Amino acid sequence: MFRPLLMLGCFCCVALPSLSQADEPVSFAKQVAPILIKNCQGCHGATDPKGDYRLHTFELFMKAGESGQPAIAGKSLDNSYLYSLLIDEDPDVRMPKDAKKLPDDQLALIRKWIEEGAKFDGPDLKATLTSFAPRPAHPLPPEIYPVAMPVTALAFRPDGKELAVGSYHEITLWNPDDGKLVRRIQNVAERTYGLAYNPDGKLLAAASGTPGQLGEVKLFNPQDGSLVKDLGATTDTAFHVAFSPDGKRLAACAADRSIRVFDVESGSQQLLIEDHADWVMCISWSPDGKQLVSASRDKTSKVFNAENGESQATYPGHGQPVYAAVFSADGKQILSAGGDKQVHVWNLSDGKRAANIGGYGGEVFGLLRVGDQLFSCSGDKTAKEHGAEKRNQVRIYAGHQDWVYAIDYNDPAKKLATGTYDGEVRIFNTTDGKEILKFKPAPGLPTTSIK
Repeated sequence: MFRPLLMLGCFCCVALPSLSQADEPVSFAKQVAPILIKNCQGCHGATDPKGDYRLHTFELFMKAGESGQPAIAGKSLDNSYLYSLLIDEDPDVRMPKDAKKLPDDQLALIRKWIEEGAKFDGPDLKATLTSFAPRPAHPLPPEIYPVAMPVTALAFRPDGKELAVGSYHEITLWNPDDGKLVRRIQNVAERTYGLAYNPDGKLLAAASGTPGQLGEVKLFNPQDGSLVKDLGATTDTAFHVAFSPDGKRLAACAADRSIRVFDVESGSQQLLIEDHADWVMCISWSPDGKQLVSASRDKTSKVFNAENGESQATYPGHGQPVYAAVFSADGKQILSAGGDKQVHVWNLSDGKRAANIGGYGGEVFGLLRVGDQLFSCSGDKTAKEHGAEKRNQVRIYAGHQDWVYAIDYNDPAKKLATGTYDGEVRIFNTTDGKEILKFKPAPGLPTTSIK
């Protein structure tokens, strides 16, 4: 699991539609929307929009921002303020801000669409552009990586015999016994921040995205790497996924402030929660599958009813961004952690703090509770194990050379996996705390070391 502090920049471009045949009307959904998603949504999305102008839905796209001038006026280029900003020759005025001017063919396409009356051909004026715009085919990852990538997500298969790792435009699967590559799953968004196997290990869920443009939640068959279901797109990066205890539902959260719950079998979205004011970085299920707990950059952790999305508790006690949150074994307390360098234990019944776990030298990015074992990872370059009930420190897993961003534990194998910002995975034996393997999960880099 991973709680990011920063977003990694895009390394390559995605091909966008252009004006092809002059006699065909321009489609907003198929041709204009992809341009807006790639070039404009990062600054004018659902969260903290520049100039108080949002364009992540068509309804908002057509409205004026703080300028008070209509963004688009059908059949009138002179009265379409947004278009005037796109073609302005002054780089200090022109949009996109601090970027190259849009290519002439894309400007021609937008101009023709306006001249034709700026018609909407999507399913719903209030729907996000990413929900109906054609999904881009993602670039292939490098055949051989020149450098290791930060490890932003990892997950053990339930039997402990496979480890999935988020890589660049792919998910890589590794043998945790010898660090050898097993399989590569491609056509994935730029970075993957959340991975989870379902209880029988036959499905692998991924939360991925390209910052400011697109978030994706997908289900893969880890045996052959095939896509099973594309569950949906968000307007910004998806950060985390979690299967319900029975494996029938999947919860996901994203930088667009959303929490979504999907039916795994049908792929349909059952629930949308938009209660946070900023990125939602983590989502976890209660032991009975009836509640969800979230962690957000808005400095709160919240509990929701997993059936209807109603808010049941809010904890604002961290005073800093919250990166991780999990339920206690009995479901009566929450353990949450983040930028204040400690784990808070608080009561679901009254939202008040009951205890805290300290001793961290950096921000706490991840939490994982299995029975009475509580594992955490931190910016102090360690992973730690505590007793979840007594809150006593059991062991420190050290030796990392950089921030530990991702962590997962497999109980049958008694193995703990950690992933760091410098692109390294380490495997520990939790019975004695000894490191048994370290490797860089970047195809082509011969860096496996077995202890």
